[in-house]
Amino acid sequence: MKRALLLVVAGCTAGYQSGSLPGWVSDTGSYTPRTSGKSSFIDAYRESAGRIITAARADRGAYQKLAHLTDRIGHRLSGSPELERAIAWAAQAMKDDGHDVRTEPVMVPHWVRGAEDASVTAPVQRPLHIIGLGGTVPTKGTLTAPVVVARSWEQLDQQAERVRGAIVLYDVAMPAWTEENGSGYGDVVQFRTRGPSRAAKLGAAAVLMRSVTARSLRTPHTGALTYEPALPKIPAAAVTVEDSQLIARLAEKGPVTVRLRLESQNLPDAKSANVIGELRGRELPDEIVVIGGHIDSWDVGQGAHDDGAGVVTMMQALTTLRKLGLVPRRTVRVVLFTNEENGTRGAKAYAETHAGELAKTVLAVESDSGGFSPRGFSVESKQERAVARIADIASLLAPIGATRVRAGHSGADVGPMEPGGVPLVGLEVDNRAYFDYHHSAADTLDKVDPQQLADDVAAVAVLAYVVADLPGRIDAP
Repeated sequence: MKRALLLVVAGCTAGYQSGSLPGWVSDTGSYTPRTSGKSSFIDAYRESAGRIITAARADRGAYQKLAHLTDRIGHRLSGSPELERAIAWAAQAMKDDGHDVRTEPVMVPHWVRGAEDASVTAPVQRPLHIIGLGGTVPTKGTLTAPVVVARSWEQLDQQAERVRGAIVLYDVAMPAWTEENGSGYGDVVQFRTRGPSRAAKLGAAAVLMRSVTARSLRTPHTGALTYEPALPKIPAAAVTVEDSQLIARLAEKGPVTVRLRLESQNLPDAKSANVIGELRGRELPDEIVVIGGHIDSWDVGQGAHDDGAGVVTMMQALTTLRKLGLVPRRTVRVVLFTNEENGTRGAKAYAETHAGELAKTVLAVESDSGGFSPRGFSVESKQERAVARIADIASLLAPIGATRVRAGHSGADVGPMEPGGVPLVGLEVDNRAYFDYHHSAADTLDKVDPQQLADDVAAVAVLAYVVADLPGRIDAP
C-alpha cells in the first residue's frame, strides 16, 4: 500500500533540535534523511545504536528461543494445549532474562480441524491435497458435487445458475513477488476470506480455493475465512496450486466432480492470555513503547516465520537492551498477542484493557512478516513528524541495510491501538519467500536463518531504545 504522506514530509529542512521536521527526499516512495552539516537528535544515539547492533548480531538467543518454541512445542492454534504451553514458556523465558512479566487473560475461539480429504471422481480419479480453511463448518459426511471454476467475482456471478448445489473452485493465481509491488497477497486473499459467503449467496454447496502462494511443491495453505452472518455457512478448503490447475484444466474440457469430506468442529471459547514483559523506564515509566508479535499459529507446520520469528525477535530485543544496561527514559514493553490468526482477540483485548494507557503509548511496533533480513519499517501514523523521526532513526541501521521507511501496513495486532492515536510501525523484511511457507506445513525452523533473525533483533532494539529514550515524544512538536 502506498500513501501520500511523502508529499507532506518532503521539503522540510530543519533538524529536530530546532523543533521542526528533519528534511526528507525520495523518488521511490521511501523516506530518506537529507544530509547536511547540521547535527540532529540522532547523533546522540550513534554510539548506543552501534553497541546494540554489534551485540544483537553476535547473539543467537532469538534463534535458540525459536528452536524451543518450534521443535519442542510446535504449532499453536487458539484453544490448543500447545498454545497454552507456549504462553507459559514465553512468560518463564522472559522472567529468566530478568524482565518484569505478567499474563493477561483472553478468551479465544476454539476451532478444531479434524479429518479431511478430497478427490476428483470424474472424469478421472485423482486424490487432492487439501486443507480446511480456518473456521470452516464440516461437510457432515461426504459431499460429492460438480465443480464450477471462477477466477474472479465477475466469473462467479456470470455462472450463477450453475453454482447452485455445486462446489465452487476459486482458481485465482497469486502474482509472483516483485520489489516494486511485493507479494500481491492482499489482492488474492479476499477469495479466501469472502469467497465462501459469496458462493453461498448463489446456493453453492462448498468452496475450494487455490492456495494463496505464488510457488508450490504441492503444499496446501490454510488461513481464516469470514462467514457473513446472514448467509448459509458452507464447507471451505484450500487445494494446492497444482491441484487447482488440474481441476481447472479438466473443467475446460467438460464436467468435473469432486468428493469432499471435512470433520471440523467449532467448540466453546477457550481460556488463553497475552504475555507481557517489560524493561521499566528510568524517568518516564508510564510512557510506553510497545513491541510485539503473535504467539499463536495455524495448526500445521511449526509457525516458525508466522509468527514465531516475530515473537522471539521482540523477546530478544528487550533482552539485548537489558544485557547492555541500556535503560531508556520510557518503558519498553513486549506484548505477545494471542489469537491473531483466527480472531485477533488478543489485540482487541490489549487495546481495551490498556485504553487508559494509549495516550501515553508513544509507539507500537509489530513483527509479523517472517524472520528474514530486515529492510526497514512501514509506518501508519497521521503525524508526519513521527514518520520523519522514524526515518532518521532508521539511518542508524545502515550496517544491516534496514534504512527504508515508507507508509504502509503495520500489523493486525497493533492496529486496534490506532484509534487511541498511537503511531504504528511494522518491521519490514525481505519477505519474497514468506508466502512460500505461510500457513502451511512448510513453515518450519529450517526455513529461518539465524543471522537474519539476529539482524531483526538489532533493528527492533535500536528503534525501540531510541524512541523510548528521546527527550520528547516521537510525535511531539
